[in-house]
Amino acid sequence: MNLSQRLDAVAMMVTEGNRLADIGTDHAFVPIFLAESGRIPSALAMDVNRGPLERAGAHIREHGLEARITTRLSDGLLSLKEGEADTVLIAGMGGALTVRILQHRRDLYREIRELILQPQSEIASVRRYLERSGWRIVRERMVFEDGKYYQMMRCIPGRMSLTDPEARFGPCLMRERPAVWMEFLLWRKGILEKNLSCLQDAEGRRGEMRRMEVRQEIDEISSILYPDHRQGICQSESHPFSDEGSQEEVTA
Repeated sequence: MNLSQRLDAVAMMVTEGNRLADIGTDHAFVPIFLAESGRIPSALAMDVNRGPLERAGAHIREHGLEARITTRLSDGLLSLKEGEADTVLIAGMGGALTVRILQHRRDLYREIRELILQPQSEIASVRRYLERSGWRIVRERMVFEDGKYYQMMRCIPGRMSLTDPEARFGPCLMRERPAVWMEFLLWRKGILEKNLSCLQDAEGRRGEMRRMEVRQEIDEISSILYPDHRQGICQSESHPFSDEGSQEEVTA
């Protein structure tokens, strides 16, 4: 099975040998790809709606993977049982929904080895939630596909402390500075500068606060585009980060 660039980037973040729970699986493309390629032994393809789950089941049968991929009707993680998965994948959902799904099953955190997340919006809020909840971002990627930029991240249990720019733009992306991310920053800066121009006539305290917010983000992006070579919090294996000193790869 051939995946889109976005889904391929997400799939390749899943640790080989882990059992996968794909939340909001839709067509089950990622579990099918990973099972067929031998990267995972099994998967749960979970969705809140019966329609997508039926489509997923049909695709799984077409690929002869019924013994390795199980479909399950579930609102987020609510139907996932302890000990059933090592990796939780949540891709293609809004940031607020991603956080809500994670909040509702905090009891699973001691069981899950990694989270693979690809929120479509409010990404800074997702990173701040991870920071508060005992998750550490160890790998990030960005892809540009069909006119849109997509960010994805791999997280493991551990502690981290994010600056405001790291929460907004990604600690590992800030460290590694991939070309597509730099293009995204230039695009984002251009959008903000247009917004600021439109806000010049906005009156009152609300208008002034909005102008300040936009200027702050423009300044943050400018400082990243023209850095002082300060290293971010996303560290390599040779730089201890957590209490245990364990590290994961951070290459894009």
